[in-house]
Amino acid sequence: MLRVLLSAQASSARLSGLLLLPPVQPCCLGPSKWGDRPPGGGPHAGPVQGLQRLLEQARSPGELLRWLGQNPTKVRAHHYPVALRRLGQLLGSQPRPPPVEQATLQDLSQLIIRNCPSFDIHTIHVCLHLAVLLGFPSDGALVCALEQERRFRLPPKPPPPLQPVLRGGQTLEAALSCPHFLRHPQQHLIRSLAEARPEELTPHVMVLLAQHLARHRLREPRLLEAIAHFLVVQEAQLNSKVVQKLVLPFGRLNYLPLEQQFMPCLERILAREAGVAPLATVNILMSLCQLRCLPFRALHFVFSPGFISHVSGTPHALIVRRYLSLLDTAVELELPGYRGPRLPRRQQVPIFPQPLITDRARCKYSHKDIVAEGLRQLLGEEKYRQDLTVPPGYCTDFLLCVSSSGAVLPVRTQDPFLPYPPRSCPHTTRDPAQSRFLSRVVLMLRERWHYCRDGRVLLGSRALRERHLGLMGYQLLPLPFEELESQRGLPQLKSYLRQKLQALGLRWGPEGG
Repeated sequence: MLRVLLSAQASSARLSGLLLLPPVQPCCLGPSKWGDRPPGGGPHAGPVQGLQRLLEQARSPGELLRWLGQNPTKVRAHHYPVALRRLGQLLGSQPRPPPVEQATLQDLSQLIIRNCPSFDIHTIHVCLHLAVLLGFPSDGALVCALEQERRFRLPPKPPPPLQPVLRGGQTLEAALSCPHFLRHPQQHLIRSLAEARPEELTPHVMVLLAQHLARHRLREPRLLEAIAHFLVVQEAQLNSKVVQKLVLPFGRLNYLPLEQQFMPCLERILAREAGVAPLATVNILMSLCQLRCLPFRALHFVFSPGFISHVSGTPHALIVRRYLSLLDTAVELELPGYRGPRLPRRQQVPIFPQPLITDRARCKYSHKDIVAEGLRQLLGEEKYRQDLTVPPGYCTDFLLCVSSSGAVLPVRTQDPFLPYPPRSCPHTTRDPAQSRFLSRVVLMLRERWHYCRDGRVLLGSRALRERHLGLMGYQLLPLPFEELESQRGLPQLKSYLRQKLQALGLRWGPEGG
């Protein structure tokens, strides 16, 4: 049965591991559990500790068995791992282990098997580990008994919950709440979920759907129209905190729904809820700003001194002021007919003083570095500015100053900013030193993640930035990702940039001035 155990050649590696195991202390099993006295010897060392010392000092397997068999009233559970460990030391510490009688090992196994029902889980684990190291067969009586006791000590597994039958909106909610589905959006799956009946859908389900579309840039008209219709039908039951989440994908995905009551419904909700949730109100207006659908009545409210004073003392004051600054810019550039209050100058802050979060997160995938190197080699470092923030707070990718004759001028010798608010002649400014008009050209990177997932429509925030820069007088030169990705290496990219700039009539180098 245990020839492998008794073979020094086959068991030397296992048994050497036993020599590294620390001695098994009775205190690790809990003195109070077994009624042992504190270890240490002397007058305080009881018979239990005395038996442990005898086992640790045994000179043969037979002596181990005698100490265990002759002292049944003194044997505790933790003595069996001590005996197994000592057995391994006896077999592994000598070049030629002494012969061990088969009966001795079988008797030791039977002692452990007979008493293991009283072991705690720690003792069972230790004995099982030592038995395996000693080479007891995995299908033998000792290992099987210890393994069975180990399984008995495991907490019972709760029965699997009954899977309810999901219908309509419940199916949609279950799918959208699944982490795997959120990480790997599938347009064909959410299209099929659009077949759920409107009466089966809840605000929670529709918010999940709206967040999913916005997060994954899925401009799916059928689902967006379903959200718009739900908002109109459930208008009386929805508060502004829910509405801001339902409206989010429309602004982000640059999608104005066909639902005719969409805007009237939102105007009524804003009129009803504006004073209740200031941040939600401003978030709704931000989405509508991206859609160029700002309601005058709501603007009157958020630009009122009372609203501004109220939000100034809230934890989200800075983000609200930033959004209000953007709304004020939209009023200045896109709503010439507005005659209501405006955001006071002292309350205005830069809108987007840094590149957008998505650009910073994906900078290693961006074409910005290679375009910058192409411009450096083509124009020279002094003739462009990278990541320059222009008033009222839009960050530009690359900005060039151009004379009225089309010559690209060194940026350091010019004022790179156009005046804001724009003057009557928006596209040019006069250089008083040289009595010539200057224009500003902004190269706009349009990376893949600047578009909705279909790759054809710019996200609302990107379209808003380009629209406002154009209205302020900057001449925009878009660089779409498809064109950038088709350039193979820096020489091709430089040729591409040269063609783009020359198509605008720009000149540089000695002949360009």
